[in-house]
Amino acid sequence: MPSSDSGDSTRDSGAHVPTSRPDAALSDVKFLTVAEVATLMRVSKMTVYRMVHAAELPAVRVGRSFRVPEQAVHDYLRDAYIEAG
Repeated sequence: MPSSDSGDSTRDSGAHVPTSRPDAALSDVKFLTVAEVATLMRVSKMTVYRMVHAAELPAVRVGRSFRVPEQAVHDYLRDAYIEAG
């Protein structure tokens, strides 16, 4: 039986959870609710849902809810930032 020596014991759930450190444990990732993301970004919850469904913002489905890695929100905002003027 082949075994993986990668040291990664996490299962592939189909959702990629971006972190600032590639070696970060999943237990170190802080997940936010859609409402928390909306508050942080100062947009509506519907906007967050649209971003998740359009794959602009990665998320994990937990039952009927979504959870978004906090670092993914910060990465999105950093990458979307433009210099005006």
